[in-house]
Formats: sequence, structure tokens, C-alpha cells
Amino acid sequence: MDFTLSPADEARRLSVRQFVSEHIEPLESVPDSFDEFENINLTALHELQGKAKAAGLWSPQAPTSRGGLGLSIVSRVSFYEEANRSIFGPVCFNCAAPDDGNIAVLAKVGTEAQQDQWLQPLIDGSVRSAFAMTEPHPGGGSDPGMIKTTATRHKGGWRINGHKWFITGAGVASHFIVIARTSDDARRGLTAFLFHRDQPGFRIKRRIPIMGPEEHGGHCEIEFDNMDVPDENRLMEIGDGLKLTQIRLGPARLTHCMRWLGLAKRCMSIAADYVSEREGFGIRLADRESVQLKMGQVAHDIQIGRLLVMHAAWKLDQGDFSRKEISSAKLHVANTLHTAVDTAIQLNGARGYSKDTILEWVYRYARQARLVDGADEVHRMVLARLYQSERDDYWHWDTNG
Repeated sequence: MDFTLSPADEARRLSVRQFVSEHIEPLESVPDSFDEFENINLTALHELQGKAKAAGLWSPQAPTSRGGLGLSIVSRVSFYEEANRSIFGPVCFNCAAPDDGNIAVLAKVGTEAQQDQWLQPLIDGSVRSAFAMTEPHPGGGSDPGMIKTTATRHKGGWRINGHKWFITGAGVASHFIVIARTSDDARRGLTAFLFHRDQPGFRIKRRIPIMGPEEHGGHCEIEFDNMDVPDENRLMEIGDGLKLTQIRLGPARLTHCMRWLGLAKRCMSIAADYVSEREGFGIRLADRESVQLKMGQVAHDIQIGRLLVMHAAWKLDQGDFSRKEISSAKLHVANTLHTAVDTAIQLNGARGYSKDTILEWVYRYARQARLVDGADEVHRMVLARLYQSERDDYWHWDTNG
């Protein structure tokens, strides 16, 4: 485990930082840059995406053979962290959720024909996508074994019926991956399918209002009513749906953490700039011990998060599912982001609570981090169960040979 960045990774990291600083961050203070859901408007987005492509900073997770950068998961860490120093950053580089995770999984498990039809447009940035798994009660949420949406054999293909909700990006997505039940087998009862938004039998029931700023396409409730999907649009084998979710969701959780670390660092930067200038009762805020303790704790937590993320990324690159390491990173970094922005708001006072900075935006966004891709409690249960089965081996050292 050597976390030293290669010269290529370091050069790319600096290029991303410069691009974000010069082209993206300035738009955060321009009201017209925002759409009605508090994200970057599409006109500004498309212009920035063109610049990112021209700069050679496009689709870091995608294969080079299809126009991406082909970065390892370790190499993505520094890229994504710098990309999300701006609230608009990741989508400008085509590495925002859910497209990021869908690109990665389709590149890994899709057939050549599926990649031509469903993956390539995502890499090109000509369409958006969504991953439809979560369901309302009594369906599956953090426990995919509870999924009720069904796919039954029909005329050489499959007929899908069911109900999903909180499907990120569904409002603008053209390409979807849906997880449906094809049998009652506990381990092999789920299967993944690809479909297009224009297929009959699919409809968006509503865009669910949420507390924070929204992803493009929002978080939608969708219904399937006898939607027919040809068997050629099945991903992997029948019964491999749970396996596909594991392949997709583990790395996707980790890329969330990479991006959140970037936001946490940005919040610290805003706080540091303010306390270094603001004075009260004859002393700079930065010189007060109480402020130093707050800043030191957040810096400490961010560094722990970076090490957890890098370790999990390294394990994934070695072919390990890295379940324990990803759960630890997700749990810690989600809470660190929330602590970082809360601390930054406190140190900025009323300024932090206002819209004069991005802190209140990040604060509302950050609250979802402890829920998406598994709530804190789910990851704590995962870690507890792994400890129960491994005991002292839970903390084993990785060795060569």
C-alpha cells in the first residue's frame, strides 16, 4: 500500500484543481448559473463539459478505448476530490452519480453490443442514466432481498411490473438499469435489465421534493406496468442481480466519499479564510483556542477519511470486494462532511447561514450523505457482523505472497 501519487496522477490532479478554480467555482456566485432545483443550469453545464473534454479531463472512470481516461480506482481518488471542490464540479467532468457508477458497471459487465448501445452515449455525455433499485415499503431498500418488482418470462423476453422510488436522476435519464425479481431464490432471485425511458409500460409517477439541492433529474418515484424488455437487454446472467449490485454499489459508495472529501475540504477553506480575517474583542478568530480546536478536529477527520478511502480503493484495485473498508469509509466520510460544513457555518456565523457562501447549500446536501447508499446504521451493522465472524482477524495486515 503506497499512497504516493504517480507523476501522471499528480499532474492530472493539479489540472483538475486549476480547471475548477478558473472555470467552475466562479459560477457559484452567479445566480443565473443555477437552475430551478439549485444545480448548475444546462447551458452553463454543456459549455463547461465541452471545455473539460478539450482539456482531456473527461470521463475518468471510462475505458480509454471508448473515450475515457481509464483511471484505476486509486487514481480516481485525487481526481474526484479535486473535482468536488465546487458544488458543480463532478457533473462537468462526467463523474457525478448516478452516471459515474453506471458507466463503471456497464464497462465491467456489459456485452460489446450493450456497451455500444447503452454505455457509449453515457461516456459521450449525450444521455443521462439512472439505477432503479430502491422501493417503498414493503419493498427493498438497503436490503435488496426484499425487492418486490418482478420480471417474468414473456414472448422470448421479460415483462416487468413494480414500483421504485428515490431513483436519482430519473427525471432526465434516458438509459436505466433496473433490478427485478426473477425467482424466490435467496441468493439468485434478482436480475438486472436495461431499458429506455420511452419504452411503453414505464412512467415517472412524481419527482419527490427533498430538503436539499437536487441532482439533475431529481429523485423520482417510478412505476412499471407490463413493460416488455428483450432478453438481449438483460445484464449478466439470470439470477446475477445481487452480484451486479455488489459490483456497482461498492465502488459507487467509495466515489461518493471521494467527492464528499472535496466538499469537506472546500468548507474548511471557506472557514479558514474567514477566521483569519475576522476579529472580535481585539483578537482574530483564528487565534482563539476554541476556533483552533474546531478546525484541528475537522482537519484530523478529513485526513482519516482520505486514508480510509485510499485503502478501500487500493483493495478494490487488487480485486477485493473491500466490503469492510468501503463501509468504514462511507460511515466516516459521510459524517465528516456533515461536521465540516456545520463547523464552517458556525465559524462564519450569520454569513455561513446566508447564501453569500455555498455553505448553506452544502449543509442541506450533506444531510443526505448519511442516508444514500446505505444509512449509517446499516454500515455499522455490516462492520459488527464482519467483526463477529473475523474477531482479531478483522484488523489483519495485508501481506505480499
